Amino acid sequence: MSAPIPEDLASNSFVRVLLCALLVPALLPATILPDAIGDWHKATSSAPALTDQAVWTEYGLRDSETVAYARGAEKVSVTAYQMQDSTGAFSVFEWQRAANATASKAAAFAAETPTSLLLVHGNYLLNFDGTKPVPADLEALYDQLKNVDGTPFPSLPRHLPSMDLVANSERYVTGPVTLQQFFPQAPPSVAAFHYGSEAQTGVFHSSKGDLRLAVFEYPTPQIAMQRLNAYQGIPGAMAKRAGPLIAVTVAPPDADEAERLLAQVNYRAEITMNEHIATKKDNIGNLVVNAFVLAGILLAICLAGGLAMGAIRLLRRRGKDNPDADAVISLHLE
Repeated sequence: MSAPIPEDLASNSFVRVLLCALLVPALLPATILPDAIGDWHKATSSAPALTDQAVWTEYGLRDSETVAYARGAEKVSVTAYQMQDSTGAFSVFEWQRAANATASKAAAFAAETPTSLLLVHGNYLLNFDGTKPVPADLEALYDQLKNVDGTPFPSLPRHLPSMDLVANSERYVTGPVTLQQFFPQAPPSVAAFHYGSEAQTGVFHSSKGDLRLAVFEYPTPQIAMQRLNAYQGIPGAMAKRAGPLIAVTVAPPDADEAERLLAQVNYRAEITMNEHIATKKDNIGNLVVNAFVLAGILLAICLAGGLAMGAIRLLRRRGKDNPDADAVISLHLE
């Protein structure tokens, strides 16, 4: 006969099991990609190697995963980066896009090379290396992604001039780390990120050499007006304000080219009104039809219930075992 387990030992064993149950999920690698995408099935999974961790952190990286999928002899490697919001995903897209990539129609922000496709979906950056997905595969993947952020993408990039812009040279700045990485000519104290400022940078061709331009955006034109003097105080800087925007380039190879480039940065206020989109619920005809349908359904239910009750009473009256089962009280007032 086995000896009873001491109470303190049993309690310690239970605590160990409980701790293991709580800690094991935290030790498992992140799984943000599904096991299957249409006809593609998961083969292996790993964590992608991340360089410049400080940049990833400032852009708001949450999780990342690389999964190898196979479909017969075809193979594709999919890397997903889940960012905090759509701005972070867009920023990483500009940063990770290959210099020789060309625009793709796979998504609003997508670029491809002969062997890869990089695109943004909400707060996800997706990279396909190998066989490129077809629209049906993308839709199947989108339906299985979790916690997709549908907030709008930043509007600042459209204020960056397009003439003479070097392809794929754009970079988005959201804080001091990315400012140092992509536009170190401006100190963080001048950019004043505590106001909520962001910037879009790009490299432009000129007859005497390339120059980098940054367009900073502030919440209000008044804040931008206050910050303009700080930008103009940077040695060799040429700056211009347009509404809440400040365009600046530092030590350009040609001052005349820089002036022409700054002149292309303009701001026009746009008012966006939420318009009501009519649906079937707004049609009075549909309301009347639905009322008649509801009345018909209720009438059918009442009719069915009455017939069922009558049938039950009839069956009970015909029973031989209990002839008084369905009897009622009669007063015989005749």
